[in-house]
Amino acid sequence: MMIKITNVSFFSSCSFIENVRSKERYYTHFSINWAEVASLLGSLKVQRDGRLKIGLVNFNKREEIQEWEEFLGGRGSFLFPFKHIREDIQWTDLYPEWIDEEETYEVPKCPHVPMPYVKRGMKLDLVVVRVPCQGSWSRDVVRLHVELAGAHVASHTDATHMLVFDSCRPRPNLLNCANLVAKESNAWLFKVDLPALRKKLALPVGSCELAVPLEDETRTISQVIGSEEAYATILHSAQFYVCGAITVAQSIRLTGSTRDLVILVDDNILPEHREGLQMAGWKVMGIQRIRNPKAEPESYNEWNYSKFRLWQLTMYKKIIFIDADLLILRNIDFLFELPEISATGNNATLFNSGVMVIEPSNCTFQLLMDHINEVVSYNGGDQGYLNEIFTWWHRIPRRMNFLKHFWSNDTEEFTEKTRLFGADPPELYVIHYLGLKPWLCFRDYDCNWNVMDQRFFASDIAHALWWKVHDSMPQELQKFCLLRTKQKAALEWDRLGAQNASFPDEHWKWNITDPRLQICNQDFCFWESMLWHWGDPNYDGKNHTTVLTGNSSIASDHPS
Repeated sequence: MMIKITNVSFFSSCSFIENVRSKERYYTHFSINWAEVASLLGSLKVQRDGRLKIGLVNFNKREEIQEWEEFLGGRGSFLFPFKHIREDIQWTDLYPEWIDEEETYEVPKCPHVPMPYVKRGMKLDLVVVRVPCQGSWSRDVVRLHVELAGAHVASHTDATHMLVFDSCRPRPNLLNCANLVAKESNAWLFKVDLPALRKKLALPVGSCELAVPLEDETRTISQVIGSEEAYATILHSAQFYVCGAITVAQSIRLTGSTRDLVILVDDNILPEHREGLQMAGWKVMGIQRIRNPKAEPESYNEWNYSKFRLWQLTMYKKIIFIDADLLILRNIDFLFELPEISATGNNATLFNSGVMVIEPSNCTFQLLMDHINEVVSYNGGDQGYLNEIFTWWHRIPRRMNFLKHFWSNDTEEFTEKTRLFGADPPELYVIHYLGLKPWLCFRDYDCNWNVMDQRFFASDIAHALWWKVHDSMPQELQKFCLLRTKQKAALEWDRLGAQNASFPDEHWKWNITDPRLQICNQDFCFWESMLWHWGDPNYDGKNHTTVLTGNSSIASDHPS
């Protein structure tokens, strides 16, 4: 049944907030185009008793209420009042850099964010929200408060639609752009996915608390066939991560997960490597790379915006993205229950994109592409970009993306992390191998020890754990982890540098027993001869491939 605008009534309670200073934080002046509103609302269908039932959120000036009353034919207008958040609460209070996830000293608790009172049993068709936009919109506490207040009313009244007045743009992972029905100027009409919205609102308001507990005895491994969920990763521009991707697939299967494995590759990934990825269980999908317009040519981050292609995997409802330099030690299928974006904290108010839950959507992909020239990434890469788009994210325990990194010379930190790396059965869910990758080192020890600016990534225990998973793979897959000739030379060059510097750990003294040292799978095998010209600026080295030394930006990933 279609209706006319004049058949509208409102159901809620009315009050006015007297604190003028507080009101200014929540108010953005703009004129409502009532013809556009009529066009948007005229397409809605009545769900209940023949009259469209509407609630207002954050319309707290008397003249605005008067305008709504006149627009609605004099039937009276009401709003859902709510207390404003304390002025001293900042974004860093909602998104602290660190919380006590293990609850060793305290139980993390988010600041109180007041929500509107909704009378039990009240039903609405439409919730109208006016969201302030004061310039610094992406990490604005008041903006988030108003957005959540509107969503709260919608979820508690079974509203089918939300009309959002926002001269910026609505938060993309609260009201998904896939549910955008229509847009006129600064008015956005969304169809409400109530089950999904309620799940989001049940989570903490920010990263100030965990979205999932560190441990939960009720977790079970679900055997899913033909799932709408998948693990995904991406390889572009280089072959160096093929071995890592094959090994991480093996680690996922060792945890009992039966979810699909999807890997996106570009034309630089050779056919024989694609075949190896398929043998490992990956569904290989070709993509066209996306260039980072702010990156320098030939730099490590030139093509890392290709990660945006993940949002085009719309055959899946949920994706857990994983970097190819990870090991999955315990089943993390339960993360599929979380919404976009769920990830571990990185630094400041930011998340680490090495493990993250996303919800594929073509319109989200288009959103990412539309702002590619204007958004400034704090680290020049995809992680920084995504943090500017998805500022409202949900914290998962760092043990689900545990960085192999020692932040200081703290003996207590080193001892505890080493214990976690070696725990059997494992206590960590995921290890993220920063620095030089295990498959690019000899298996005897972590070669990060031999490079001055990589030594804080070194752990022989974590290194051995990666090789344990490698050894569980069939021989036909292990061959993709053989060392290239020039990489052997690079490792020896780094070892000589460590010897000359007399690094006190003395890994440079270790005898190499890795059988890959004696295996050559290239036409040129005399790696020792490469050291004769190493570092010579007059030697062009045109006949050799790219080297992954300790000074290579491709070989290492500093936490960012």
